[in-house]
Amino acid sequence: MEQRKLGTQGLSVSALGLGCMGMSAFYGATDEAESIAAIRRGLELGINFLDTAELYGPYTNEELVGKAVAGRRDEYVIATKFGVRIDLEGPSGPRRVLDGSPENVRRSIDASLERLGTDHVDLYFQHRIDPGVPIAETVGALGELVAEGKVRYIGLSEAAPETIRAAHAAHPLTAVQTEYSLFTRELEDAVLPTLRELGIGLVAYSPLGRGLLSGRFESREDLDADDWRRTQPRFGDENADRNLALAATVKEIAGEKGVTPAQLALAWVLGRGDDVVPIPGTKRRSYLEQNAGAAEVELTDEDLARLAELPEPVGERYDADGMRAINL
Repeated sequence: MEQRKLGTQGLSVSALGLGCMGMSAFYGATDEAESIAAIRRGLELGINFLDTAELYGPYTNEELVGKAVAGRRDEYVIATKFGVRIDLEGPSGPRRVLDGSPENVRRSIDASLERLGTDHVDLYFQHRIDPGVPIAETVGALGELVAEGKVRYIGLSEAAPETIRAAHAAHPLTAVQTEYSLFTRELEDAVLPTLRELGIGLVAYSPLGRGLLSGRFESREDLDADDWRRTQPRFGDENADRNLALAATVKEIAGEKGVTPAQLALAWVLGRGDDVVPIPGTKRRSYLEQNAGAAEVELTDEDLARLAELPEPVGERYDADGMRAINL
């Protein structure tokens, strides 16, 4: 698989990455052995870019990734994230707290390195922006980690253009991670132009619209009972059916081309520019192998025109709490 450059500081990764979140959390039943096998199969296919976070599990996903890469660490590019701390002493029990303090930066990286079984992280993202801490302070602490060799490159996730500019002025950003798919295109208005002006790469998470574009289920009832997506607006009782109906157009075009809907959706993201790297998540080798085939799919002008006509999905991409934590 081809390599793509993220940013202008020298980081190269496989054109298609692997989002590891669902291997440990949020998306129903998990199988650690199969997940580890999927990560290792990805490397055989040329997929060397892994995305995890301390929040996933929490903590257990980094441990899983560490087990999967053991003995071959230098062949992988590992990205992880900090900044959403679990407060066990909340008034109503454990709660998530945004924490971009320099103290939390240091505390988080040391714990992540231990769980991953490595002495450095290739790309370290601030998972969500903490409005209570000036971004220059957070990024300054990240820059110190780069100088110490604990982190090679840094980035932000779900940040507003003005935050990206301020952060990049404090220390060069290599990438920004944001949701981007046929169903989520708003970053094209301001975020993506800002990244390209500054020479920052884009890591596109949920490029399959959290599965809506995959063609792998026909209703929300196909999701496990404890699947986090059931609580999100686009998967509400009425919204899910309407959004799946929109995705049927993608499935139709894919069928005409002889590819899977997931491959078509991923090919669209891959085609948005050589500075864009999608990280579809999966827990199974079979789906990973299918996703990898997207790198060989070529979209015609007619395909692109038809996909451009897709209406916007119904519902926000997160619930109210989640939406308040993005674009800060």
